[in-house]
Amino acid sequence: MKLRDLVYGLYARRVESKLDTTQVPKHIGVILDGNRRWARASGGTTEQGHRAGADKIREMLGWCEETGVEVVTLWLLSTDNLNRPATELDPLLKIIEGAVSGLAETGRWRVHHVGTLDLLPAHTQEVLKTAEEDTASIGGILVNVAVGYGGRQEIADAVRSLLNEHAGRGTSIEEMAEILDVEHISEHLYTRGQPDPDLVIRTSGEQRLSGFMLWQSAHSEYYFCEAFWPAFRKVDFLRAIRNYADRHRRYGV
Repeated sequence: MKLRDLVYGLYARRVESKLDTTQVPKHIGVILDGNRRWARASGGTTEQGHRAGADKIREMLGWCEETGVEVVTLWLLSTDNLNRPATELDPLLKIIEGAVSGLAETGRWRVHHVGTLDLLPAHTQEVLKTAEEDTASIGGILVNVAVGYGGRQEIADAVRSLLNEHAGRGTSIEEMAEILDVEHISEHLYTRGQPDPDLVIRTSGEQRLSGFMLWQSAHSEYYFCEAFWPAFRKVDFLRAIRNYADRHRRYGV
């Protein structure tokens, strides 16, 4: 073991020992950013960067288990990413399919897809559906895999679903306008029935949401980490949790 790894390990245990377990976020959203930049910095290929990023997911979920996190939303592929050239998109989709199947095969976590299935290739859709069905009865952490996800798209889909539901009941547009409130839309989001994220983590040093969980993150706390996602360490995770625990949440004030 390298001296640096030993020091990081000791520091991580020190931070963990001082965490206030009553202030751990129940739902964490993670923007897994920096795979390609990590690959370039390491002299590797884009595909190698995405594979390294996929390998990091299980490790991070293990840290979440240890600290009592109940829901994790992982942004794996945005709707914008679907416009990338097939030479880049196809290998990425295969890596994502392998990562999602791997999560399901562990039998430790309940997998739930968030995103627009219709935008994805048939095989990717099947992998996501199978993972969700196979883990439906598992009582571990609920892992939302955001694939083909965009925050604006989610809100548009929620409104569309809401209107279709009420049209089926014979509700007119005028009647709908009279009763519409935020709860109506919340009930049609991809994450309906789940708590909103308490904490959103973005790696790679970028300080923006890029459309991630626009509706649900209205009162979330944000933590921006300089490390690229494949290089994200337990000590980085613990720092994010500690930072969250030290804040006084004002819920919009």
